[in-house]
Amino acid sequence: MSISTSTLRNQLRTLLTLTNTEVQVAETRIAQARTDAVRKELSENAANGRIRAVAIEKAIRDLGGLPDVLRPVLGRLAATVKALAEQAQPFDEALLGDLALEHQLLDRSIYVKALATAESEPEVVALAERLITAHQATVDWLTIVLAEEAIGGPVALRRGPLQAASGAALRVAGIPATLTARGVDRAVDVLRSAPARLGGFVDKTEEAGGAAVALATDARDKAVKRVTDAGETVVERASDAGKAASKTVKATRDAALDAAEDTARAQGATGAADAIHAVRDATGLVDPEDLPIVDYDSLNVNSVVSAVKQLDEPSDIRTVIAYEEAHKGRHGVISAAQTRLAAIAEEIVGVK
Repeated sequence: MSISTSTLRNQLRTLLTLTNTEVQVAETRIAQARTDAVRKELSENAANGRIRAVAIEKAIRDLGGLPDVLRPVLGRLAATVKALAEQAQPFDEALLGDLALEHQLLDRSIYVKALATAESEPEVVALAERLITAHQATVDWLTIVLAEEAIGGPVALRRGPLQAASGAALRVAGIPATLTARGVDRAVDVLRSAPARLGGFVDKTEEAGGAAVALATDARDKAVKRVTDAGETVVERASDAGKAASKTVKATRDAALDAAEDTARAQGATGAADAIHAVRDATGLVDPEDLPIVDYDSLNVNSVVSAVKQLDEPSDIRTVIAYEEAHKGRHGVISAAQTRLAAIAEEIVGVK
């Protein structure tokens, strides 16, 4: 056994550990995916990572070694610790950590290819080339995601609650008067959670009504029918009231933000007005005429997609995404807008 062969096996074992970490990270990121397309991509990356791990184990055995049974466990443990620790980090720092992992995988794969070439191990060379291709693609993707974060998103991945809070705190410490993108995201979450919470109240009301009807079934037949009819009426009215209240809350919120912006501008508080407008942009609460696409509400999906492809300002694209998510929810439009934003990010970082 040559020294180079031993080194090759050791590098493959390290790659196996890092690959298991990569799989765990991808599985953790699935919950943060903003769209189904990103969720699918991350799921495929995790599945492909497991396939790569099996191939690396086979290569180690073919070289006369045995995979370290402890290292895969350590790799997954390291990923779990990483996921917990990064919740206290700003979102961009977490992404940079993912990027560092992928760069290490890429660089070690290149080293393994060189070692395998020197040892005349064509199968390991082929495996290394597969690894290089996979990790280079992931490096490029993460680089683009970071660029999207830099230009204000929305990025392919959502921030965790603690990541959003820590990122906003750092920005506020440096620029106290600026409403940052992270601050807007937090405002979006708060504003959008109100209808959901109210919906939960309605659900509980319906459950309570159902329980009351179930208890009444032990009474006499005529009483059961009267109680059931009354219960259904109560539940129906409660549900209608909840929906009406939800619409009222939303309408009141929208009107309040609109009025607050108008008042701020009328009083010459331009900074405050711009901050409120940024919140309205991020939550999709702007008026249709404020959108960067003329006659937006009257356009079909194909027409909006064509118009989105002509937008060059990330802020305009973000406004379209937020408005679409808040009103029509057409996946084709949202996907096209996010693709356009990614294309701008690609141009900035020079990734093809």
